[in-house]
Amino acid sequence: MVDSLTSLVASGTKLWLDSIDPNLVAENRARGATGATSNPIIVSNLLKTGRFDEQLDAFHSQGLDDEAIAWAMTDQLVQQAQDVFHPVWLETKGDDGYVSFELDPLLEDLELGPPHHERVARYIELGKRWAAGHDNRMIKVPATPAGLDALEELVAAGITLNVTLIFSTRQYHIAREAVWRGAQRRGELTSFKSVYSIFVSRLDVYTEKHVPELSEAAQGQVGIVNAKRLWTDNVAYWKDKNLPLAQEIIFASTGTKKPEDPAWKYVAAFAGSDIQTNPPTTNQAVLDSGREFTADVANFPPDDVLAEIDAKVDFARLERVLMEEGLKKFADPQKVLLELITTKRNSLTHGSAS
Repeated sequence: MVDSLTSLVASGTKLWLDSIDPNLVAENRARGATGATSNPIIVSNLLKTGRFDEQLDAFHSQGLDDEAIAWAMTDQLVQQAQDVFHPVWLETKGDDGYVSFELDPLLEDLELGPPHHERVARYIELGKRWAAGHDNRMIKVPATPAGLDALEELVAAGITLNVTLIFSTRQYHIAREAVWRGAQRRGELTSFKSVYSIFVSRLDVYTEKHVPELSEAAQGQVGIVNAKRLWTDNVAYWKDKNLPLAQEIIFASTGTKKPEDPAWKYVAAFAGSDIQTNPPTTNQAVLDSGREFTADVANFPPDDVLAEIDAKVDFARLERVLMEEGLKKFADPQKVLLELITTKRNSLTHGSAS
């Protein structure tokens, strides 16, 4: 049987894991993964297992409050994953082997977030803080108004960025141009690296609900077409910059949302270049599929399907709706993480008292 993950990597894809579970990081590294990414949902799910109660208790004993514990735990888990992938970073001279660290999602809370200028300043401050001393840590900043306005200063400060929550060409163009302005303010560009996380499956969920008139051939293809167009655009933009490191697209949100879709639908579509951050379940499904993956990222659906998508999908509205949903999905998990740590603190304290 074909080793499907090996064939995916052989096609030209850099395989990153959408998890920092130490066990899964080790397992997927052995299967060819060369990086990973983190977010509050991932950290929450790890803490729920009880495997890290001893560490949480130690942080509590140090006098840390719940928010500080959340960040200390995230920092430690990301660092452990970085240690696994650091040899890749060394071998590729900084072109791969990264782990993404997401900045405080509560900055984008729809009710509690600070004013725009304060958000921008906090992104810059936190980016510098959490990047300090880490050569293979990517700082993850969302393509929100405040996040986009922070990019130039962060890159100028020498920080490696993963610009996330990108749904549209508009967001991507603003992001890459801000990043390039920041890069040109550096003294040298040998270590300049940036990636742009394009969300995929959420676009197809959107069109199912908001653009039901799409034909069977076009429905379920919008996320793929959008991401492939941005990949094509990205390749062309950086081609003449003569940079030592690749500035890449991350194909994010690659897990399928419809039960009838094969689990490897998006994996196959983007095989061949740049980075895929796949959930552990998607990687397992790919491995179990026995399929041989070949480069397909440069191939598009037929012209009539592309024309139909352009005629029927209002991409400005799509971005607006998905950003509204995305911001809620962005901030709420951090609240859940903080609540979980409070609950853990109480149970661990009561347990030790008894």
